[in-house]
Amino acid sequence: MDVERWLSSKEIAQHLGVNKDTLQRWINNKSIPCHRVGRLWKFRISEIDNWVQSGGAANADKNEEE
Repeated sequence: MDVERWLSSKEIAQHLGVNKDTLQRWINNKSIPCHRVGRLWKFRISEIDNWVQSGGAANADKNEEE
């Protein structure tokens, strides 16, 4: 059984091709799936990929414009 490892904000920003400010904005708006571990935000790549495929990233930016 493979256990999916938790990724850092830096790793997820690189995976998505966005800068850390954009990622932080999504975290603050609670629009991206993430989990707080102490002072750090951690991510599961499967949750992030599902979020992107379901239009989450597009909706996160759209909601900021309103």
